[in-house]
Amino acid sequence: QLGGLPLVVTAQVDLLLVLVSLLAFWTRLSHLSYPNAVVFDEVYYGQFVSLYMKRVFFIDDSGPPLGHMILAFGAYLGGFDGNFVWNRIGAEYPTTVNVWSLRLLPALCGALCVPLVYLLTLELKFSHLSALGAAVLLLLENSLIVQSRFMLLESVLIFFVLLAFFSYLRFHNAPSSLSGGTPRYIWLILSGVSCGAVVGVKYMGLFSYLLLLVVASLHTWKLIGDKTISHRNVCVQCVHRVLCLVVVPVLLYVFWFYVHLSFLNRSGPHDQLMSSAFQASLQGGLSRITRGQPLEVAYGSQVTLRSSVSQPIPCWLHSHKVNYPIRYDNGRGSSHQQQVTCYPFKDVNNWWIIKDPGRQQLVVDTPPRPVRHGDVIQLVHGMTSRFLNSHDVAAPMSPHTQEVSGYIDFNVSMPAQNLWRVDISNREAESEVWKTILSEVRLVHVNTSAVLKLSGVPLPDWGFRQLEVVADKLFKAHSSSLEWTVEEHRYGTSQEQKEREAELHSPTHIDVDRKISFWAKFVELQWKMLTVKQEESEHKYSSSPLEWITMETNIAYWLHSSTNAQIHLIGNPVSWGVGNLSLLAYQLLAVVYLLRRRRGLKDVPDGVWDQFVCLGCVCVGGWLVNFVPFLLMDKTLFLYHYLPALCYLYLLSPALLEHAHTHLLRYRALCVGALAVLLSIFLTYRTFCPLTYGSPELSAHQLQGLKWRDTWDILYRRR
Repeated sequence: QLGGLPLVVTAQVDLLLVLVSLLAFWTRLSHLSYPNAVVFDEVYYGQFVSLYMKRVFFIDDSGPPLGHMILAFGAYLGGFDGNFVWNRIGAEYPTTVNVWSLRLLPALCGALCVPLVYLLTLELKFSHLSALGAAVLLLLENSLIVQSRFMLLESVLIFFVLLAFFSYLRFHNAPSSLSGGTPRYIWLILSGVSCGAVVGVKYMGLFSYLLLLVVASLHTWKLIGDKTISHRNVCVQCVHRVLCLVVVPVLLYVFWFYVHLSFLNRSGPHDQLMSSAFQASLQGGLSRITRGQPLEVAYGSQVTLRSSVSQPIPCWLHSHKVNYPIRYDNGRGSSHQQQVTCYPFKDVNNWWIIKDPGRQQLVVDTPPRPVRHGDVIQLVHGMTSRFLNSHDVAAPMSPHTQEVSGYIDFNVSMPAQNLWRVDISNREAESEVWKTILSEVRLVHVNTSAVLKLSGVPLPDWGFRQLEVVADKLFKAHSSSLEWTVEEHRYGTSQEQKEREAELHSPTHIDVDRKISFWAKFVELQWKMLTVKQEESEHKYSSSPLEWITMETNIAYWLHSSTNAQIHLIGNPVSWGVGNLSLLAYQLLAVVYLLRRRRGLKDVPDGVWDQFVCLGCVCVGGWLVNFVPFLLMDKTLFLYHYLPALCYLYLLSPALLEHAHTHLLRYRALCVGALAVLLSIFLTYRTFCPLTYGSPELSAHQLQGLKWRDTWDILYRRR
């Protein structure tokens, strides 16, 4: 007793929620370390985890960094040091790698999805029995179990999506008396944080986030029209919604990249996809080469010019002691002058000297005279002393543009045209002075007004398959193929050719701080992730979105090298069919309701109708936004891409059944049928367990018996 009063604690425990939660943890976490080998896309994500452990920069065009950071955190908890070669599926993990830790966080997220679906069904204002049905559908879905038990990201994405919707609906359904209370807005903040995580794991999560914003906007519009609420309170609640559901996710999205870029500060395999300024901000790599370089480009500077475009590959302006052929294979003639190309490797022939057209010297004055926007210069090739030249001769591979060459005077009435005007395209952000790494420069040919450009077309064997450089008059104003960046830079001090050649190997060291801001790195990385795509290739397990609906495909995730033990990503056929039927039934029922309501016939009360509409917005809308975009994508797709959409169907099915039983078909047989379907789902789950967990090992005859689609096709043909 305290002060004469008994201290009483009252707690309500939902035993059904506890039961499905325990079963979810058991189905997702038991024997998590088996198999002790790399399983399917673990070979892909594992590479990024290793790079995180070593703090090496990388780009993954499949999505933002939060998902990779979550996987890396699980690896860190297990003491993983990144020293494992992820080179093939099926490779055995050494004893030094804690496999359980690598797979722990995706498995936890997959397990938590089951109770979240239960709670989300309750927030949609359906019964505990429907909530149990939805939880059981997720619990016994073999494909979700498989995807949760390995170092993959779909379970993480689904977890945050469900958490975002649950938190928002919990906020929305809270009693209006708590409208100003802190507990209610904690749910709104949690929803915003979850939305930021959804978009931070995979870009496909953006569609679920937009759906939630649509639902929240409809609720807010209804709130604005409620005249029982004061104007001040309406404004306050609208501001709260915008802050929590828009501002918080945006800030978190930026924060994921801040952590990503702050942590990965070492040079790595993807450096060359980034600008010179970005590369120079990383430890090692280009920063090691450019440390101490002069900042301002001056007359007499020795420079390498890197194309600002990274496609097809990064390259540098280059020349060598080989001329263009007199005639090309198609019969067209050339100037037969020295070839100028773009070379994708570091080479001494990438060096050029900035020359003042009014002076003969090729050394830097004391003090140096910087080159500014609008100045006219000449570019002299460091190793051959040829001037960069262009003229009214068609380029070898792009005849609609001008040839670019190292000028040779053959005394054939072809005078030198080697003056170039410096156009610094980002001078407003940087400076009028041409700066190493920072300035993006266009070189405009004075005689013809054409701009030096990387066409990107490989030259034939006579050009050593290097990339074509041209001068283009008909260019797009904002094309990055027109821009060049000084990457390596030294002040020239030798006038004689032989001395100058030796000097090209001895950079001048002048300490200059050349830091790039986080926002510049963030914008550049966003652009690269959206535009630089890895090469897509056909995969024997790839599939089309229409095949997912009927589950005409599966994926062999792991096959034991010496036994029949194997793991497949394959769904529960009964659950899959129930989800599809529910989707079709909802749409038909919605059409009937709408037509009858248009005629003034209300089959259900307004409250039930609102509940039915909300169910459709969340579940049918969720299925659409997670399925339809894949129909428009030109990329290699797999069955696991369908799993987020499938979860919405499992959320829909029991709720729609309850709606039909309560308001339309009050038949006892409906309940009996539902129990029979649940039993079938459980038996099918048990049947496919050996392919879900990889044990027990099945005989060849048993494996043949599990090819249910082949069996169905045979029976259909016999009919």
